[in-house]
Amino acid sequence: MGALRDRFWERPLADLTTEEWEALCDGCGRCCLHKVEYEDTGEIEHTNVACTLLDPQTAQCTDYKHRKSFVPDCLRLTLRIVEDVTWLPATCAYRRRADGQPLPRWHYLLSGDRKGVVRAGVSVAGRVVREDEAGPLEHHVVDWGDGDGPDDDEGGAT
Repeated sequence: MGALRDRFWERPLADLTTEEWEALCDGCGRCCLHKVEYEDTGEIEHTNVACTLLDPQTAQCTDYKHRKSFVPDCLRLTLRIVEDVTWLPATCAYRRRADGQPLPRWHYLLSGDRKGVVRAGVSVAGRVVREDEAGPLEHHVVDWGDGDGPDDDEGGAT
């Protein structure tokens, strides 16, 4: 892994190296949950059903490097599509930076604390069910709220 530049998260997304792009993720796990999309309206609803590779207790992918081998439709978030992925939560670092907003104060790059995402109520750790135990997705639709956790109002400063 290459060196991360000082305060790289304040740079435009297009200027980030691959390592910096990956480091921007807060690890909430929300992008790794199944969604229900209604064909007639295009509406997307969120569920609490975790991808087979998501550890339900930590909200971390158990095989991130090889995830596409096991889950072929796993979305690889890139600069090219980040603005088109409308279901990313308002707290998502990629969404916030694409929208010109700072990171929330609890983000580990600002706070130095990887558990800040959990304390902020943004992480799905301990709040999801495994897909092999879930049954019909429609029975697991949830409203995660707008994703606002403590200190998520302004982001930026620590």
